[in-house]
Amino acid sequence: MSAVTTSWIRHLKGRLVSCPVFALTIFALVLVLAPGSAFAGKKKKAVAEPKKIPVIDYSNIVWPNPPAIARIRYQAFYAAEKISQVDAKNNTKKQKWMDRLAGTQPTSENTKVLFQLVEPYGIVVDSKNNLYVADQKVGAIFIFNTETREVELIKNKVHAHFVRIIGLAMDDGDRLFVSDPGLRHVLVFNAAHKAEDVITDGMVSPGALAIDRENRQLYVSDVNLDQVLVYDADSLKLKRTIGTTGHNHELTSPGDFARPSGLAVDAEGNLYVADTLNNRIEIFDADGKFISTFGKNGDGPGYFARPKGVAVDGDGHIWVADGMQDRVQVFNQEARLLISFGGHGLLPGQFQGLVGIAVDKNNRVFTSEIFPGRVQQFRYVTDAEAEQLRKEREGQRESKVGAAEKSATPAASPAPESKNPQSR
Repeated sequence: MSAVTTSWIRHLKGRLVSCPVFALTIFALVLVLAPGSAFAGKKKKAVAEPKKIPVIDYSNIVWPNPPAIARIRYQAFYAAEKISQVDAKNNTKKQKWMDRLAGTQPTSENTKVLFQLVEPYGIVVDSKNNLYVADQKVGAIFIFNTETREVELIKNKVHAHFVRIIGLAMDDGDRLFVSDPGLRHVLVFNAAHKAEDVITDGMVSPGALAIDRENRQLYVSDVNLDQVLVYDADSLKLKRTIGTTGHNHELTSPGDFARPSGLAVDAEGNLYVADTLNNRIEIFDADGKFISTFGKNGDGPGYFARPKGVAVDGDGHIWVADGMQDRVQVFNQEARLLISFGGHGLLPGQFQGLVGIAVDKNNRVFTSEIFPGRVQQFRYVTDAEAEQLRKEREGQRESKVGAAEKSATPAASPAPESKNPQSR
């Protein structure tokens, strides 16, 4: 202990002895400041840790139900930017008082706006597995990174001028085609999301889009003309039209349409058209020649009530999104129904205002709904994968049967000892 400290203590003792009031004052301060004292200041409340959002396991949501081998698996949904991307608002009285004192703008006024889907329609996936969603109400194209869930936007009056965007398509160079019936044209964006061209020839109300990457053709459905317009995907020139126009959506003959909507192209270059008011799917070859049609009005298995979207997977199965029945049905090339799922609702695998469907190269299936404003993601289990799972399951079953039979077989008993002495 230093000399200064010792001297100070002696001085303090002297004061305590010579001045009782001073001594009482010091004693009272000790009581007040002592840890655990009833007079001590209130302890600061412990800061509550933010509640962790429970992670929901979607892996058990499959179609068909077990024990059948799953062919469709639910994976995720997309509705908005991640909450973590948006600054939290700070509207506390203390913060407002400090802002007034400093003369700065309140934090709440600087908060970033949360962009979310309202009426998503067209959907497409680029070469980097990013999901593009056209929202006609927001007036923007949402670009979701399906791995990190980060969002980028192509915005109206910022990157381009939109009125009512509907359809999306993308070629093998990640050129993006966007239909806008409000402006009667299709905008073309390069891979850097810069608008570089526009297509207007022959269009009245362009809707769904599809790209034939092998034959370099862009298909555009026009609901007012009751036609599908075919353009050269490179020169962007109109090549031909499919269907007859000018009959006010009344034609039912094969090869004609009544408000055609969804479009899809398979690996062979065949075109699939959702003929919405005729409640059927029509199929054409790459030259526009009619091949076949299937479907009719009804609510039973294999029937349609306003089909809006159509897609084709890598095995050639035809996926049809039904807008009125809010369900997805999957058919083979012979138009035989393989499986269906959906129904009205907001649970995973249910739909509200189902309009769009797309299948990417990774066998992911995306659907868009305009009422809850969301896109759902599923995983299609291919025929080859399902066959492999079936073989594995049979192998496991045979192993279990073999093990059970082995455990049930009695052990061989030793031969009885001979009673004949001569045999020893």
